[in-house]
Amino acid sequence: MCRALKVLCAAPDADSLRALKGATVSARWELVGGASTAEELVRQLDDHGPDVIVVDAALPGVDVAAIRQAAPRVRVISLGSLPGADGVAPTPERVRDTILGLPPVGGPVRR
Repeated sequence: MCRALKVLCAAPDADSLRALKGATVSARWELVGGASTAEELVRQLDDHGPDVIVVDAALPGVDVAAIRQAAPRVRVISLGSLPGADGVAPTPERVRDTILGLPPVGGPVRR
């Protein structure tokens, strides 16, 4: 059974989040949620179960290690440099390409 890739975005304020979501949206995946604080981002990991997180490196307090502790299999894309990210998009226009350049989300199939 196939399902759409789930992508969660996080940015420091409502305008930045809206812009990041606009740069990220694609017919190839589903945008889920959206966070404007590091704490809200970690809370939404359980709520939305994303496969990929796109986070603006300007988000105060964002910590890739905390994201991985909460969701070990999630892939992290940063807009700007963020230590520990799986991929870095230097500009909003490169976010989709960076997501597409990640290795496929995988893992064992469970019944």
